[in-house]
Amino acid sequence: MHIHILGICGTFMGGLAALAREAGHRVTGCDAGVYPPMSDQLQALGIEVMQGFGTEQLALAPDMWVVGNVVSRARHTDGTAKFPLMEAILDQGLPYTSGPQWLAEHLLAGRHVLAVAGTHGKTTTTAMLSWILEHAGREPGFLIGGVPLNFGVSARLGRGAPFVIEADEYDTAFFDKRSKFVHYRPRTAILNNLEFDHADIFDNLQAIERQFHHLLRTVPSNGRVLFNGLEESLARVLQMGCWSEVRSFGAAVSDFSAEGDPEDFAVLQHGAQVAHVRWNLGGVHNQLNALAAIAAAEHLGVSPAAAALALQQFENVKRRMEVRGRVALSGQRDKPLVTVYDDFAHHPTAIRTTLDGLRRQVGAARILAVFEPRSNTMKLGSMKAQLPWSLEESDLAFCHSGGLGWDAHEALAPMGARARVADSVDALVQQVRAAAQPGDHVVCMSNGGFGGIHDKLLKAIEQAAATPPQS
Repeated sequence: MHIHILGICGTFMGGLAALAREAGHRVTGCDAGVYPPMSDQLQALGIEVMQGFGTEQLALAPDMWVVGNVVSRARHTDGTAKFPLMEAILDQGLPYTSGPQWLAEHLLAGRHVLAVAGTHGKTTTTAMLSWILEHAGREPGFLIGGVPLNFGVSARLGRGAPFVIEADEYDTAFFDKRSKFVHYRPRTAILNNLEFDHADIFDNLQAIERQFHHLLRTVPSNGRVLFNGLEESLARVLQMGCWSEVRSFGAAVSDFSAEGDPEDFAVLQHGAQVAHVRWNLGGVHNQLNALAAIAAAEHLGVSPAAAALALQQFENVKRRMEVRGRVALSGQRDKPLVTVYDDFAHHPTAIRTTLDGLRRQVGAARILAVFEPRSNTMKLGSMKAQLPWSLEESDLAFCHSGGLGWDAHEALAPMGARARVADSVDALVQQVRAAAQPGDHVVCMSNGGFGGIHDKLLKAIEQAAATPPQS
């Protein structure tokens, strides 16, 4: 089968492209914005990617047009279609489907699907669970919204029965407003956490809870639902109805819990120690992710002890506190280096947990948080009031305000002089360059490419003239 994917460079659709190619299908695609790591992965796979959504692509005549949720019926101010290719597909009655539906129909049938859902931690937990099953010899397939360093790719078919998938609650396509995850029909479902997000498609938290309940309706009676016992929202989801085995993690009275620091902790099952994890990941959020992955693997017969052993070799995911470089300030080569990180955090809670985890690791060292409110929710300003709270652990915060419909200066005013705002990436780089001191930890947080800010910062900091410490 030849499939042509509209919106191929998104993390989900790019992973789908890799899976379809591995399964023997001919895959082509198109998109308007291309940036690593997905662009690198598609290029390495030899998948042809076309720029834009022009009607000249009709000449490809694929067997199926697979439509990503970036595609809409939107029009420009002059009345022309923003996605002319999609309009032509509709006008000509050509066959089309969504990515999640194509995946479910062609690649997930007959597999033991393990779906990882939640507002935060989906990518990391999916990667952890995939690695645990790989370490246990189960040869899982997976589709992850990032590139796990243990595997080097975001998706593969695998030869075993398990298939681990990052289960996103965002809508499926412009013609299917259900959450993506209702297509996957998991036998093991992880509910990591649940907060309000995606303000562009959900009116309130209750609307998201309803979609999570729809996910539970698809889990068979001999399946397992794992939920974070610390989350009241998830308790409400379960109260709507659940027809499967239920196990909890996280809380002291949960089926699976932890004792000790996030970097070195005992794993308890029904209050008794069954494993121990000592690793390089920081933060309570990663400890919870680990418990979820251990509990899910146990459903497939992998012991918590074996799972913990695998996690000690877990190398995390690209763009999850990934160190992009360490440089010395010009003229201060004998002083501690400045470390620049790349992180995917974009929701206020994710920003806070990322910075909290780093603070535990670096102690009193300065943290410079550089962030871009890029998600639809953040662009709408729905969570701007939470930003000062999310940035509390930073010593200085730098916000890219370009393209926002709200006043970032006003939103960050409670932080006083600790907050800086710039309307371009280059201006932001100059602000950080002027403020940087030896030994600083600079965390760049965005769910996009952020204009290549990481390399720009490394170069600018290294070339910065020596400046006296700020009081």
